[in-house]
Amino acid sequence: MSIWATLLGLLQGGLGSLAAYLAAHVLLCLLPAFFVAGALTALVPREAVTRYLGRSAPKWVSYPAAALGGFVLAVCSCTIMPLFAGIYKRGAGIGPAITFLFVGPAINILALSYTGVALGMDIALARLLLSLLFGVGIGLIMALLFSRQDRAHAAEAADAFGSSARLPGRTALFLLLLLALLLAGTLQIGLLSGPWAEATLPVAGLEGLQRSLDLLVPHDVSLGQEGVSVQGALLIGMLALIGLSAWLGLSHVDEGANRWTWASLGLAAATLLLAAIRLEPVADGARLVLTGRVAAVAGLMAALWAVARRFEPYELQEWLWETWRFVRQIFPLLIVGVFAVGVVRGLIRSEWIQALAGRNTLLANLVGVLFGVFMYFPTLVEVPIANMFLGLGMHRGPLLAYLMSDPELSLQSILITTSVIGKLRTWVYVGWVALFSALAGLLYGAWSDGARGGLLLAYVAGALTALALALGLVNRRERRAERAAATGE
Repeated sequence: MSIWATLLGLLQGGLGSLAAYLAAHVLLCLLPAFFVAGALTALVPREAVTRYLGRSAPKWVSYPAAALGGFVLAVCSCTIMPLFAGIYKRGAGIGPAITFLFVGPAINILALSYTGVALGMDIALARLLLSLLFGVGIGLIMALLFSRQDRAHAAEAADAFGSSARLPGRTALFLLLLLALLLAGTLQIGLLSGPWAEATLPVAGLEGLQRSLDLLVPHDVSLGQEGVSVQGALLIGMLALIGLSAWLGLSHVDEGANRWTWASLGLAAATLLLAAIRLEPVADGARLVLTGRVAAVAGLMAALWAVARRFEPYELQEWLWETWRFVRQIFPLLIVGVFAVGVVRGLIRSEWIQALAGRNTLLANLVGVLFGVFMYFPTLVEVPIANMFLGLGMHRGPLLAYLMSDPELSLQSILITTSVIGKLRTWVYVGWVALFSALAGLLYGAWSDGARGGLLLAYVAGALTALALALGLVNRRERRAERAAATGE
């Protein structure tokens, strides 16, 4: 095979991966998720979250609040560091701040939704639950190891977490409807995917178009090649129209809406409805299948419109601007990352991956952690990378170890963390993250291999008990230190 043929094959692999990604994962998954992330950032008062991280808050409040803060603030691996530095400098304890740093990128709405669609809801739930559990555990360990330095830090920093901002009812309802729209588009249950009605449209030539698409974008599940359907190609065209209208209508929406703003929202709504319909080429035309997903998406979008009318115009403008900011920040990286995955897939041999991480061993999970250190990818780009390695034979245990360590242990994250909390505490944190990520991979990998659920639940219950005891110990030590400081002892 000539070098030109090889290069052409790699290019086709990259373009095919990108086309399949745009057709299969962006709509009904990322499109609603971007709107959710924008709403979380624009409409939820940040003080409603960060006030729970202050040292005056009870530990049973501050640690769960820190763990959930990443979800509410919609942080990703590229934005977690300045937020972590900000809350720590303003007086957060080392424990809650570290919990926030560890958990935030793993449980933001974009990462979870895409992980569930691309890799399976089982690994998305494992990532969520184990990140919460181990994030709190690492925070508690850091608080125990560095309690003296933490008290000195608290004495120097101003406690800026006393605000009593609350979440308005209309905002809570708006967020719930957006989350419901996301779930309606991604959940694979009979009520949503089952057919309600169908019809055949006399559209000629669709079967020939599908054969052409199959030649351009190969479909091979064993190689992780998803292919593109006629409906997928139509959705890609709609997505391009959304991007063009959004560029013209959302780039300066904070200064006011224009006709392109409404055009982009209308196109987004129409595209979500089209994505919910099943379109299948048949001999005499196109078969349209209306499912419960169509009714759910249409009903939820109508409810969102009704609730949106209760907001002030500037609030909606800020929401749309934050949504567009997320799109500009993340989507280009996704495009580049997914294309690169398609190219790299043609270079990597599956036996290499199977030899290094094909089984659920301690060494294989540590390989997954090390890959997260030296091969950092932004949030969501890590998911197609993980999907590629899954298709090449990586065990799901080491795959989870990589997904948990990638946002935390990249070289740039380590350097930034060092500048905030110092070298010693940073490297202690790095060691615990590596250990807990490998442990998470081992536990999940054992479950994937068919280990008894009761035994794994016992392990988790034991870990929760240990965390609860550590939480009480931290609380008692803090109270004793505060009483001693108050009495001058």
